[in-house]
Amino acid sequence: MTVYKAPLRDYRFVLEEVLAVEQLAKLPGFADATPEIFAAVLEEGSRLCEEVLFPLNRSGDEEGCTYENGTVRTPKGFKEAYDAFCAGGWTSLACDPAYGGQGLPYTLNFCMEEMISAANMSFGMYPGLSHGAYRALMMHGSDEQKSRYLQHLVDGSWAGTMCLTEPQCGTDLGLIRSKAEPRGDGKYKISGTKIFISAGEHDLTENILHLVLARLPDAPSGTRGISLFLVPKFLVAADGSLGARNGVRCGSIEHKMGIKASSTCVMNFDEAEATLVGKPHSGMRAMFTMMNSARLGVALQGLGLGEVAYQSARAYALERLQGRALKGSAAPDKAADPIIVHPDVRRMLLTMKAHNEASRALACWVGLQIDIAERHPDPAERDSAEDLVALMTPILKSYLTDGGSEAANFGVQIMGGHGYIRENGMEQLVRDARITQIYEGTNGIQALDLVGRKMPVHMGRLMRRFFHPVDHFVAKHKAIAELQEFVVPLAKAFGKLQQATLLVAQRGLADPDEAGAAASDYLKLFALTALAYMWALMAKASLPKTAGDDAGFYLGKLATARFFMTRILPQTSSLLTIISAGAKPVMALDAEGF
Repeated sequence: MTVYKAPLRDYRFVLEEVLAVEQLAKLPGFADATPEIFAAVLEEGSRLCEEVLFPLNRSGDEEGCTYENGTVRTPKGFKEAYDAFCAGGWTSLACDPAYGGQGLPYTLNFCMEEMISAANMSFGMYPGLSHGAYRALMMHGSDEQKSRYLQHLVDGSWAGTMCLTEPQCGTDLGLIRSKAEPRGDGKYKISGTKIFISAGEHDLTENILHLVLARLPDAPSGTRGISLFLVPKFLVAADGSLGARNGVRCGSIEHKMGIKASSTCVMNFDEAEATLVGKPHSGMRAMFTMMNSARLGVALQGLGLGEVAYQSARAYALERLQGRALKGSAAPDKAADPIIVHPDVRRMLLTMKAHNEASRALACWVGLQIDIAERHPDPAERDSAEDLVALMTPILKSYLTDGGSEAANFGVQIMGGHGYIRENGMEQLVRDARITQIYEGTNGIQALDLVGRKMPVHMGRLMRRFFHPVDHFVAKHKAIAELQEFVVPLAKAFGKLQQATLLVAQRGLADPDEAGAAASDYLKLFALTALAYMWALMAKASLPKTAGDDAGFYLGKLATARFFMTRILPQTSSLLTIISAGAKPVMALDAEGF
């Protein structure tokens, strides 16, 4: 069986000892966001995740959602869990107090999103999408839209979706055919079909607010002609009361490989009443607000699944007796030794552990930058933080979801046949994790975004937001003897990243295929360097504390850091070699040859 306990000790270490989260309390509006508040909120959240959400994960997967005549029902226990989730204020954590939110930092919300995803990824889809809709309306909605809708998204009584994909278009949103006809009263009629709409219909909330991309009659072609509209399931009167059913219906739900307790819907819009969000033909800008929020949420899904896979595999490896240690019996009083003694099992567990812990630190670092970007009084600080978030979003989305999928597969491998069969739960993690590498922009698209958009923008300004702090850290600490085993590997990987960046930038200018062929390997090289930076920071924080009451925790950090630096980070050398090979080996074969 899978097991899960929220990594509260690791959160405290990362937030308080590595990232100095107390700095958030100095930002306007965050006076109450102290480390003590962080710890209290996460402890309370852990109880919800461990005791309410996690027990529903397997049963929700087995039962799935059901569809009948346009009505979708979530699995048994989900409605009660959702009501408890809302009653506890978890939908309002990082929302504006003006609309009933608690006004707490996004850094804290990131930690909660990881825990929720680890406990029950399908459940987390429902409030996660609603929060993305909240952010889109906060940034791009009219005052009337905000006053009419936001309080209901914040308290969780209404849900939100993002409706992009259509049968003929996924990544290429310029092919959208959904139409928006002006009614003449400031409202619009939306007609069209959207597919793969997560939480498009369900029984958890009183109303669902659909954010829909569509074209006005005079729209330019391509993405320049897309507008964003708000389409409520039930029409909403000026006083906030619900009226008649709108012209939007769920046509069916998908039968999927994983996340079966999350309803994935075909949504049909038949002259549905809508209001415009933002300006005409500017829908992509508004939708990217929601999409980027969703991409970071998906990254945290990958991390959460990686964590529960690791914890479950570790528990199994400590208990499963099979064979003897290579050096001789480790448990002579037992029929066999626990499989934790075997080097290859340890290799897989350490890979999972090293990835999860550095990814958690990296995610929290990015969460911190979101808060700084939104709250810091210095515009230069806000701009710098916003740049870093933009740069790291495709890296987090891609690498953390690849890592979550790898961890789930390692979990099956460690558990062997017991991992492959359904009743023990590990195979569900493999199935659930697979979608994270696909939706909200496939990981290949994230790599193209990194090299095609983030790398060249503003003459490399976004890249410098990461390069400068790493370069400063290396220069400051490379001469400190006890840190050299962590700083020197980081410096070497950073050098390879700089070399690859120059190579991809130069070749890509002459031939776009060069950048495209290098993109995925370049993103992985970047991610490994970023994780190495996190491990160097964590090693620095751990070294002075290896003789105290909690010495075992810090010694474990240092051992895992050494494993990462010596057994995982060297992949940067082969990645640079692959990148240097260029596009020709990828592009030379004619299509007919495949």
